[in-house]
Amino acid sequence: MTASRTSHRRPRAALAALAAGGLLALAGCGTQTSAAQTSAAPASRPAPSSEGRTIRATEVAHVTDPHEATGRTLLEGPVLDENGDLYLVDVTAPPGEPKLMSVDLTTGKHRGVYTDKTGAYTSAQISPYDGRLYLTDYTGSVVSIEPDGSDPRTFFSGEVDGSTMNLDDIAFDDEGNLYVSDLHGMEPGKAEGRIVRIDRDGGRTTVLADGLAHPNGVGFDPGLRGLWISELAENTVSYLLLDADRTTVTSQHEAIHVDAGVAQTDSIAVDADGNVYQALHGRPAMAVYSRDGERLATVEVPAKAAKGLEPATNVAITPGGTKAYMTVSGPDGGYVFRFTALGEGIRQSNGG
Repeated sequence: MTASRTSHRRPRAALAALAAGGLLALAGCGTQTSAAQTSAAPASRPAPSSEGRTIRATEVAHVTDPHEATGRTLLEGPVLDENGDLYLVDVTAPPGEPKLMSVDLTTGKHRGVYTDKTGAYTSAQISPYDGRLYLTDYTGSVVSIEPDGSDPRTFFSGEVDGSTMNLDDIAFDDEGNLYVSDLHGMEPGKAEGRIVRIDRDGGRTTVLADGLAHPNGVGFDPGLRGLWISELAENTVSYLLLDADRTTVTSQHEAIHVDAGVAQTDSIAVDADGNVYQALHGRPAMAVYSRDGERLATVEVPAKAAKGLEPATNVAITPGGTKAYMTVSGPDGGYVFRFTALGEGIRQSNGG
């Protein structure tokens, strides 16, 4: 999840106001980007050789405008259902306005699916265990609902090892256990973030990794042997190899350093070939890497659209296909853009 032009830092005081007042007083999970930096951020352009080839994305739908109550909008967590409809969340939606929406990718039409009074939902994913949609709430809970928005349930809420979580992204293993990024400790210079496993019944949590610098993206490799995670404050992507039960990290290393200028590492998706799609906070683009760390491509929105957009937050790739749908937001509102992925989509490239 990323910040918008209007507010680029999410201080603890403002987040406390969010939890108390039910409105997202500021957007994003990123660190500060100054106005001068934002104005200097590169628009769509031919990528240099270090950025691989350029993949041009095209607009599919204009989903949201900035909200009067919050002054911004921020789309996240795109996920495709079995019928091909795209679900996504609006992190900044105030009470009463849609917080989960679906988009018809043929017509571009969208509709509200779910809202509540307090949630600030940062991602969405469909569980392979029960087929329900799971939404991470930045204020520390996971909510599950039916695809039609009915039967909301609090799947998880509370402290982990004595600390309330600030949830961002989510991944599932094949058994339906959840793996979430916890942005706890967002103050500059602090590295208190965590990757936490939540068993599929919500009754047991395990801290897989801690001491992380604002962990954001999290996603399995195709074989479900390890997790790719991004640390926004370090602009790095690390690989966490797990044991057979996926309850312990057996090795951890920095795999990729993302050279992105003023932009920072946001959410992660992984295709069937093991390619890593790294969303960029501060630039409407995604960087694509091979599993060996080679920069293969940069996905860019058209130059004209890039002037009014900032973060590309996440992507959903059609399972078994290469049509990819990227959520992008900025002063002009929230949009979905389409591009052709380098590999076929799997569950690890569909939501989170």
